Amino acid sequence: MQIAIALFPKVTILDAIGPYQVFAGMPDAEVVFCAAEKGRVSDAKGWLHLDVEHTFDEVPSPDVLLVPGGNVAREMTSGHPILDWIRSAHRTTTYTTSVCTGSLLLAAAGLLRGLRATTHWVAYDALREYGAEPVEQRVVFADRIVTGAGVSAGIDLALEVAARLHGPEVAQAIQLSLEYDPQPPFDTGSPAKAPQPVMDRLGDLVALWQKPVSSTS
Repeated sequence: MQIAIALFPKVTILDAIGPYQVFAGMPDAEVVFCAAEKGRVSDAKGWLHLDVEHTFDEVPSPDVLLVPGGNVAREMTSGHPILDWIRSAHRTTTYTTSVCTGSLLLAAAGLLRGLRATTHWVAYDALREYGAEPVEQRVVFADRIVTGAGVSAGIDLALEVAARLHGPEVAQAIQLSLEYDPQPPFDTGSPAKAPQPVMDRLGDLVALWQKPVSSTS
């Protein structure tokens, strides 16, 4: 079984690496990272780099396709090579999936119109503009299209896909191998739970994150 994880400059790394760690534990699975061009792909900060050995054209028909997200996803919804790849590969996938704002790319490729789907909570309105029905769930199945909420939800998505493909015991064994037993120190992981001071502080952090990053020599 071939699982293709798309990459692109300024990708949110955990969107891709969280599911990868789960998929890599599945029996008889081959995980392939691919991008529009071979070479180095960096995250939004420019601090973390991945070496991509395969182009989208070289991975035309994966069994499972996963599209991560990132703030840059909104800029990629018109004319980016990933859209044609998603459309073409989806014809034969067992599951076509996304994490976080990767769902905007599925939607821009025309896959989510009229379907229930999820994404990072800040992108619900953007997802709705493509004709999808945003729902506040961690993972949403719409037949063989699977969307995950923000960033860390990719691990949950991958475990659910693993359970569908290999049964719940295999998925649970993978979960155990990762010691994925979330016990967060704070219960503020969604806007429904976060108090206003935390929401305000997030706004300050986002402004800070978006400042240009200087490289060290």
